[in-house]
Amino acid sequence: MYSIAIDGPAGAGKSTIAKRIAKELSFVYVDTGAMYRAIALYFLRKGTDPANVAEIEAECPKIHVTIEYQDGEQQVLLNGENVNGFIRNEEVGNMASKTSSIPAVRAALLDLQRNMTKTADILMDGRDIGTNVLPNADLKIYLTASSAVRAKRRYDELTAKGEVCDLATIEKDIIIRDQQDMNREIAPLKQAEDAVLVDSSDMTIDEVVDAIKEEFYKKCGK
Repeated sequence: MYSIAIDGPAGAGKSTIAKRIAKELSFVYVDTGAMYRAIALYFLRKGTDPANVAEIEAECPKIHVTIEYQDGEQQVLLNGENVNGFIRNEEVGNMASKTSSIPAVRAALLDLQRNMTKTADILMDGRDIGTNVLPNADLKIYLTASSAVRAKRRYDELTAKGEVCDLATIEKDIIIRDQQDMNREIAPLKQAEDAVLVDSSDMTIDEVVDAIKEEFYKKCGK
């Protein structure tokens, strides 16, 4: 079994790139960020204050997040409910950035994520895959882009959906999330020592996909 870990900041295009590569290499794609977003959605629905660690720890045993695949697409289930349609907005993303730093939340998902690599070729993306979740991954990628580029991509994505948004506000939120993710006490976002840095600021999706696949072929000879 092979495993590929792709880490990077919010808006770097990890999910888009990872899905393409997984499909082309016939790997199973695991979006760990979606799993943390599902937990964040649970707390948002309950009106939980992300600073209330005691309450969050008490609630974690009641949360069950699983991954299923329908027509090759990942479906995230929160206590049996498919929540794919609820976890991609900014409110959930910001909540996930706060709650994912809490050890009890990370522990709730860690075993599930690691066990997935025992049964299939896995491509997993997130914030701490190469450094914490899959430290022995066959290939580690740190995918990034400037905050301005990431904000513009997010702005285009939201406006294409008909949402009214402000580019400057989006970039400000991205910078704040970067700081939260990079400075959290537990498993902060950082480039693994043996990860390959890919800056996609001036690259197309196809160029990024080809670059990462080339690194995989070099490392694994597949």
